Amino acid sequence: MIKRLAVVIIICQFVNLLICQFAIAQDMQSISLRKGNMEMSVINYGARIQTLKFAGQDMVLGFDTLSHYAQKKQNFGAIVGRYIGRIIGGKLPISYLNETPNHNKRSTCKGKGEAFIQLQVGNNGDCSHGGTPGFSQQYWTITSHNDSTCSLRFVSPDGENGFPGELTLDVTYTLQHDALRIDYSATTTKPTVLNPSNHSFFNLSANLGDTVLDELLWINSDSTALYNSSKQVTGKLANVTDTPFDFRQPTAIGSRIGSNNEQLLVTKGYDHCYKLRNSRPLVTPVARLSDLSTGISMEVLTTEPAMQIYTANSHNGSLKGKQGIPYIKQNAICFETMHFPDSPNNPQWPTTLLRPGETFRSTTIYRFSLISD
Repeated sequence: MIKRLAVVIIICQFVNLLICQFAIAQDMQSISLRKGNMEMSVINYGARIQTLKFAGQDMVLGFDTLSHYAQKKQNFGAIVGRYIGRIIGGKLPISYLNETPNHNKRSTCKGKGEAFIQLQVGNNGDCSHGGTPGFSQQYWTITSHNDSTCSLRFVSPDGENGFPGELTLDVTYTLQHDALRIDYSATTTKPTVLNPSNHSFFNLSANLGDTVLDELLWINSDSTALYNSSKQVTGKLANVTDTPFDFRQPTAIGSRIGSNNEQLLVTKGYDHCYKLRNSRPLVTPVARLSDLSTGISMEVLTTEPAMQIYTANSHNGSLKGKQGIPYIKQNAICFETMHFPDSPNNPQWPTTLLRPGETFRSTTIYRFSLISD
């Protein structure tokens, strides 16, 4: 009798799982785009890039089955927000929100008596990637699409995860002949902060299960934001000269990733925010990734002042992605174009404040070519 009951329970659990997967799949929509040498698919869950192909080769991590995006915790291809990175302690200073457009010098008061809005915090005590659920875990509305363009919208309610203001964020993916362009546009009903970014994991090797350690990386940057031992930015920048963070000449990602460097030991690989030298936004690239085995190169152009480089240090092979491939440690690299983490508490960094009546705009382009071109 007990064995029969156990079998019935297992069957019921399996049926419930199938029903759940079906319900998730029913809510998810996928749009296919194509232009020139580019192909991609976009899903409405997290406004994610599911596939991105150049010359027929898929270059981003993800899943073949749509429901896996909701069932497995990750940010593959997603739009992350309201605030990518951390806001330390989840503290959003009210003085920061009250700054006026003509306020040229940002407030520097960070004392115990300063009033703040308490945002949702995670196990690390900080508000990470905008809290849970973040934009990557929400169903977006597909507002328009054609053969090469798809626009999606998410309306974040006033007070979601503690953030003030109803925020309307529109993201448009546009395929060009050899590139993907991402445009962001947002408005708010109350003063708030906004720092969205796309969290695609790139691998140009033609095998998403291989590491990217042999791929060559160039970054147009002289400095990175420093962490403390808890991986919280300190508000200080460090020059990259004579450190493993200097990619001002194309360098293999893996050549110094295991160095006995204090900052690398905190993150077990690259997971750092670079201050970009970006005097000609969308005209000259700020980064380039090249794979000599496939001959594919990708350039990053952006309007943003900073970029987080992350080398998938937490992957350990337990998560299986497209075609059942185990995603091993450092099998991808992310180029998260953004403002700095915790900038509301660091007045020396560019502001992420968005006021009613203003429109937030940002653009990032991933441009591909064959090295022989």
